Amino acid sequence: MKENIQKQMEEKLYQRNYTKHGFDLNPVVSITTGCIVILLSIYAFISQQGLFNLRPAKEVFEEAKKFIITWGDWLFILSSNFFIILCIYLATSRLGKVRLGGVRAKPEFTNFSWYSMLISAGMGIGLMFWAVGEPLYHSQIIPPIYQHDNGDFTAMATTFFHWGLHPWAIYAVIALALAFFAYNKKLPLSLRSVFYPFLKEKVFGITGDIIDILAVLSCLFGLATSLGLGVQQINSGLSYLTPLPYNTYVQVLLIVIITAVATLSVVSGIDKGVKFLSKLNIKIAFIFMTAIFLLGPSFYIIRLFINSLGIYFNDFITSSFFLEESNVWQGGWTIFYLAWWISWSPFVGMFIARISKGRTIREFVFAVLLIPSILSFVWLTIFGGTAIKVNEWSNGSLYGVVNDHLPIALFEMINLLNIPIISSIIKTALFITGTVLVISFFVTSSDSGSLVVDNITSGGKLNSPVTQRVFWACMEGFIAAMLLLIGGKAALSALQAAVISTGLPFAIILTIMSILLLESLQHTYRKQKKFYDIQTVKNIIKNDIEEKE
Repeated sequence: MKENIQKQMEEKLYQRNYTKHGFDLNPVVSITTGCIVILLSIYAFISQQGLFNLRPAKEVFEEAKKFIITWGDWLFILSSNFFIILCIYLATSRLGKVRLGGVRAKPEFTNFSWYSMLISAGMGIGLMFWAVGEPLYHSQIIPPIYQHDNGDFTAMATTFFHWGLHPWAIYAVIALALAFFAYNKKLPLSLRSVFYPFLKEKVFGITGDIIDILAVLSCLFGLATSLGLGVQQINSGLSYLTPLPYNTYVQVLLIVIITAVATLSVVSGIDKGVKFLSKLNIKIAFIFMTAIFLLGPSFYIIRLFINSLGIYFNDFITSSFFLEESNVWQGGWTIFYLAWWISWSPFVGMFIARISKGRTIREFVFAVLLIPSILSFVWLTIFGGTAIKVNEWSNGSLYGVVNDHLPIALFEMINLLNIPIISSIIKTALFITGTVLVISFFVTSSDSGSLVVDNITSGGKLNSPVTQRVFWACMEGFIAAMLLLIGGKAALSALQAAVISTGLPFAIILTIMSILLLESLQHTYRKQKKFYDIQTVKNIIKNDIEEKE
């Protein structure tokens, strides 16, 4: 019966697909998204040249960013807290027993592969970019999110707040909704499917197209922000190792080269390219992190981790509901991060959904919410703690680098490390490892994102033509390059403005999605409970018969 319903649903959705010339996609979603990106690019180019008296795109982005931060900050704060509360409820209530894919479904990947893909796709590039700069910045400028100042501990707790439960709760909710409606309700793996209980047949028409268009745009700009940050850091690493200059044009060239590499992984598919690179990322990251821990202030890092973790959990509720009146600090940090996580959530959520069939909701939520958060805390403490101490040893010179040129902060920290024995060889090895790791995370994010965007634009098909995957991989690189060119020297500001602009409407969509998920889970729990009750009765009868014999 369910298989017949699934066929009917897929036929309604796929009958509108364009299936010629190596494509299999929804033309409304794909063409509309492509046109918006191209028109925005043309406007950005023309305005930057000063033609037709158009306002520069950079200024428009900045104004949109200020408006959203001023009037929409409360929405980001409340919605992200709601997602955490929902995750805790789902994991601890009876609904946690529901299995994604049905009672007989089995996990497709081992736990190590699953965790590796979660972390690599979730925020690998971001952790590489901000792990040095953010803790060091907050150690010098006291964040208003905490009412007390415990120096380095408060700085690290603030960083934990931005990279811990809040982002992973956002990812967990959207991933759970997508996985549940795809595997349990037998709907296509597409964002529009989540709204079927509310919109019914309309999800297969223009209304569903609008939802997917917003998802694709949000995903593309969120991913482009991460790729833009990553390529700046790659350029910094290469500048340390070679005479290569650090500028926007070099970064655009790097985007072209690395996007071409990512395309090869995209062509290989999720079971080969993406899984292999994700596991490789984790192994290299562990080696890199261990080396920094051993060469840095190890005992200080351990104390910093324990004390910061205590402050983070002790003040979690007050800091979670903090709203700054001026929005100067919170707008540039907390709101930017929340908008970034929300805008990137269709990509990460879809990817997590694809690799999580067979997991119970309790297992799913605890794994997605806790394991990446804890590993992120360890990573941030090792690199952030080392940065804080190196800044002390260098009389504040590292902080100056963070203020003036954030992408190069990681490599400058390595350069300033006090390594007496054959220091030049060790430092060169660390420079190379760090650069390789950023490139690897860049490729993993790009190929994973391409598969997800391709999945949405094809109406939920898991296996679409190679030509289509290559097209979206190139489109992601194009948007990242465009944002870097728009921003010029202030590229980071342009990236932030773009991601905040796309994050606001999607915060509303995610909240509605959460309510629909909760309602549908209640019904599925009752059905699975009946199955388990019947199985229990059967086992009791079977045991009685065996005992009598």
